[in-house]
Amino acid sequence: MESKAVSVMQTINHPVVIGGGPVGLVLALSLQQSGVPVPVTVLEAQSPGAMYGDGRALALSFGTRQVLEQLGVWAQLEAAVTAIETIHVSQQKGFGRTLLKAQEHDLPALGYVVSYGALMQALDARLEQSPAGITMQYQVPVTGLNVYASATEVEYQTVDGAVQKLSTPLAVIADGGRSLEAIPGLVRETKHYGHDALVGLVQTEQPHHNIAYERFTPRGPMALLPNGQQFSLVWTGEQAYLDEIAALDDDAFLQALHEAFGDRVGNFLHAGKRFRFPLKLSKLGQTFAAHCVVIGNAAQTMHPVAGQGFNVGIRDAVALAKNVAATQASEWGAAHRLAEYH
Repeated sequence: MESKAVSVMQTINHPVVIGGGPVGLVLALSLQQSGVPVPVTVLEAQSPGAMYGDGRALALSFGTRQVLEQLGVWAQLEAAVTAIETIHVSQQKGFGRTLLKAQEHDLPALGYVVSYGALMQALDARLEQSPAGITMQYQVPVTGLNVYASATEVEYQTVDGAVQKLSTPLAVIADGGRSLEAIPGLVRETKHYGHDALVGLVQTEQPHHNIAYERFTPRGPMALLPNGQQFSLVWTGEQAYLDEIAALDDDAFLQALHEAFGDRVGNFLHAGKRFRFPLKLSKLGQTFAAHCVVIGNAAQTMHPVAGQGFNVGIRDAVALAKNVAATQASEWGAAHRLAEYH
């Protein structure tokens, strides 16, 4: 006879972070580094293997690099990143171009490109080196959230199917909006653009020379980011247009890409597996309630060509950690304190 999952409630006196991706882990490490004198529990729905194997490209700003350096993560990550030393902006059928160069701003790079999986491995390695205090739980999807005047109740499912509940003075939702589309007390505004983004790795005839390209076309903006010896492509456009592009075989796809992008990197020689996702504006009118706050892409999604959504999430995490560290434990999660963070 199959046993029924039993719900168990545990009351804790420390923050719970929902989402063990880069933004959630940067928050946990920042809380620890800021001297918050209690543990931090991190709940992540995926397995470590699934996260390590995620090849999506992330564009890191120089400010994000500085945060990772301060947390002791950058040294373990540096070999896996590709520096962006120049950004080249152009318009199809338009004259001229705009060049932004790191050396003109006295910076080693304007940004960096790294795979999601490589960043996760570096963050997890740093967690293992850290003093006890961060509890990381994988494969525990959050299934419910109840916000009360005195605490937030987080419900999640363990690997064996049991239902657990944590009552916490501060729940931080940092899961990119994957698990909790509706958050009690917070109103989400969503607007679908009717556009999609197609992403993947492409090999070009000419080396990238650490140049990132942003190109505006009548069909929509596109970007090429240097990534190892290849480029990470972000190609956006109306859904019907990308239906046509996605249906092309590799040779026809490379030809269409060359026609849209031009000759700046020579011919496109090879395309890896492509992925596609819809573009939408999704944001919370207010990102906090008593004992609950939302950060990163869970609070607001940004256009992928700009490449700044991840970096905004990192800034959110650092700012929130400073707010919590400067707050007495008895006031963690108090709405007026979270308003100061925001």
